[in-house]
Amino acid sequence: MGLVHLCANRFRGKGIEYDDLYGAGCLGLIKAAKAFDAGRGVRFSTYAVPVILGEIRRLFRDGGTVKVSRSLKELSLRLTRERERFLLRESREPTVSELAELTGEEPELIAEALEAALPPVSLTSDAEGSDNSETDLPTPSPEAEITDRLGLHQALSALPPEDRRLIFLRYFQGKTQSVTAAALGMTQVQVSRREKKLLAELRALMTE
Repeated sequence: MGLVHLCANRFRGKGIEYDDLYGAGCLGLIKAAKAFDAGRGVRFSTYAVPVILGEIRRLFRDGGTVKVSRSLKELSLRLTRERERFLLRESREPTVSELAELTGEEPELIAEALEAALPPVSLTSDAEGSDNSETDLPTPSPEAEITDRLGLHQALSALPPEDRRLIFLRYFQGKTQSVTAAALGMTQVQVSRREKKLLAELRALMTE
């Protein structure tokens, strides 16, 4: 359960209640426990963290705890672009009526789309500003580096040995592409192309 708290804390204060983050993390932990194979020689924590993070990130991909229709999201994006153009042209914020005129939409719908674009506010926050406030504040999480390292370890373990060595030489030992190429029996161009492909694969593995 400590792994769930470590992962959930990484997303604290980003628009979704901690209880929801923790709940999604617990679901990820259950999935990891069911799918874990000790025979592969990987520690459970190394395997579980990316699965837990994946379930938590799913909350954000699905639009968080407050569901907004696709049409409203698309209108919100249009309004953002129109607002930026208006600011550049007029040096002031546009009114709802002006945005309605620019987009051809009803003012009521414009107001709804603008509200949908705002980050959700915790219902447990204290509007009076007392010491009992439970509003989440975005603060750097000391556990973020731990989860990042575990996720990176898991992603690297999925690469072939030669690719892992390339990444190790370039990013753990700080070798140039030319030195890395000589060590691997490749050309500098081959190393450059392979490196770009591997970085894309690692990013995909750590964010899925």
